Amino acid sequence: MIQDSLLNTGRIEKLHPLFKKAFDFIRNTDFSQIEDGKIETDNPGLYFTVSSIIGKEKEEARIETHNQFIDIQTPLLGVEQIGWKCGEDLVLIATPYNEEKDITFFVDRPTTYAKIYPGQYAVYFPEDGHAPGIGQGSIRKVVAKIKV
Repeated sequence: MIQDSLLNTGRIEKLHPLFKKAFDFIRNTDFSQIEDGKIETDNPGLYFTVSSIIGKEKEEARIETHNQFIDIQTPLLGVEQIGWKCGEDLVLIATPYNEEKDITFFVDRPTTYAKIYPGQYAVYFPEDGHAPGIGQGSIRKVVAKIKV
């Protein structure tokens, strides 16, 4: 997991060939003009999802992992808390891996939580168990999905 400001992406853009394109899109898009849903790009290894949710309590958030995609999660409105637990420590599967949706859910509880504010981002790699959507009130976010 990596968390930082959208003003500080230069170093991690070198970690994956599509990171720069993802961050440029996030920084340069007026999401107030975009409805919730999936945004395809000209590269099948990169797409975005925009969603509006009502924040949930820590106890309601389930840890998830993805085998095929890296998440770059960025709040657009509201403060989102995301739980984290090292993937190798996840042992109690709640919902087995769904290849079509690239997701596994776990019963395990996060070992730490991070608050992510608009203008910041968090990167979750396949080895990062993460429990998103924790917060108060309305949260709107964009998630870049990048093929490993």
